[in-house]
Amino acid sequence: MGAALHRIQLGSALAAFGIGFTVPFLYVYVAQVRGLGAGTAGFVLAAFAMAALIVLPVVGRVIDRRGPLPVVVAASVLGAVGALCLGFASTAVTAVLAATLLGAGSAVLQPALATMIVWCSTPLTRTRAFTMQFFLQNLGLGVGGLIGGQIVDEHRAGSFLLLFSIEAVMFLVLAGVALTVRLPQSPVITDQAPGTEAPAGGGGMRALLRHRAMVQLCVLGFVLFFACYGQFESGLSAYGVEAAGISPSTLGVALAANTAMIVIAQFAVLKLVERRRRSRVVALVGLIWTVAWLAAGYAGLGHGSEAMATAAFISTYALFGLGEAMLAPTVAPLVADLAPARMVGQYNSAFALVKQLALAVGPAVGGPMGATLHGPYIVTFVLFSLLISVLALRLGRVLLPQQDKPEPVGSRVVAVGRPEEGAVAAVPVVGTAESTPSRV
Repeated sequence: MGAALHRIQLGSALAAFGIGFTVPFLYVYVAQVRGLGAGTAGFVLAAFAMAALIVLPVVGRVIDRRGPLPVVVAASVLGAVGALCLGFASTAVTAVLAATLLGAGSAVLQPALATMIVWCSTPLTRTRAFTMQFFLQNLGLGVGGLIGGQIVDEHRAGSFLLLFSIEAVMFLVLAGVALTVRLPQSPVITDQAPGTEAPAGGGGMRALLRHRAMVQLCVLGFVLFFACYGQFESGLSAYGVEAAGISPSTLGVALAANTAMIVIAQFAVLKLVERRRRSRVVALVGLIWTVAWLAAGYAGLGHGSEAMATAAFISTYALFGLGEAMLAPTVAPLVADLAPARMVGQYNSAFALVKQLALAVGPAVGGPMGATLHGPYIVTFVLFSLLISVLALRLGRVLLPQQDKPEPVGSRVVAVGRPEEGAVAAVPVVGTAESTPSRV
């Protein structure tokens, strides 16, 4: 399954590359280039989040029933149509509708691609598979944003149409690449670990909510995304400008430091992470992010020199990047390892939904606090970072040993083929989005 996995990761990276062309400039495009105003731009950005919240609760069942491949293709086409329509949108209604299509397509891709990675990997290769996806997606986003910044011209609407057209083409490339992937008809995992059997009463959200470890992981995931990704482009940037006196150009440098840390540290930390319990790795991330928020507090509240404040603020973003690099090989595979055989898509979708909720609530809470309540803002997110460590250690108590720290040699063997009647179809491990990144 190595070739199939590489194709999936390549297509995912190219889609992220296309998204990077437009995401940094969407507000400027709607509010200024199209002259629709800040209010409409806010509605357009909200449409992305609302579309995700609508489709994610139902797409998991579709993935599990139809397979991830047709869902990836359909979502890619939907995203391409939305991107192209947004490039031509000249009214508030058309912009919001186009953003809704684009947001829905992008949101559905997260759990569908994660499930494809699960199908094309084994318990022994899954951690590195999700690590590589996270690395390539962030690299694609960064390179796409860098090239897009050289193309865009706020005085020419045509330059933005070019950006959205590139994004649409990249979505279609992802669909084309996905169609070349030969997935097993049904992956079967023998000797399934205790605790991953289908819950009593069948699948669905009720079954997921009865899974104690998955519920705890979702709560932990919400706090993770709320305290980090939900603050990047809202509360933390507002705090940097208002409290620390950081210039917009320095914000760009800080974001570049974040991406650079992910790229540099990703594979350096992988070997360290593979030898440790996943719950303890996430707990360590909480402590690293605590230090990051304390550095941000020094930048805005420490009354040091401008150079020291700038260095502290940039180090905040770099420390966040280090934590992200440690999360990529832990949280995503853990979701899938917790998933029962026939509910991998639903578990992926549920975790993606948690991420979207955190990304919607994070800016709403952090933005006003970061801009006006500087001291309480830092204290709040220092406490949230410490809460990450507490929740991670509590999660470790309910995880099976092979879920918290997969052994170098697993007992589960992936067999490709159609399962016998009554056999357990299985797939473990999950990932995000975004999402992200990653933040995708």
